Amino acid sequence: MHELSIMQGVVRVCEREAERQGFRRVESITLSIGAVSGIVPECLREFFPIAAKGTVAEGARLETRSVPAEIECPDCGYSGPVRSAECPRCGGWAYRLTKGREFYIESLEVE
Repeated sequence: MHELSIMQGVVRVCEREAERQGFRRVESITLSIGAVSGIVPECLREFFPIAAKGTVAEGARLETRSVPAEIECPDCGYSGPVRSAECPRCGGWAYRLTKGREFYIESLEVE
């Protein structure tokens, strides 16, 4: 259910930017969502119309872009994508996650 509050925050950003930049309506919003961020894109899409009702974002198209998880492994020097809970090169667990937790507004298309 935290996706509703996330979408309310996205809509607040749209409202603030509309006031600041003088646009009247948001046509589309593109969000970047990390693969291991814990945010469920389908839930964002479900809650978006509720959060946007009566705002500059009402009726906007919501698009999401997945950011795959990537790591840096100090054990073997691997740097790149990961699909499981261990380094794909050495099987180590001491890696550092470098991508995949992101969540941000990538773009707004406005009128």
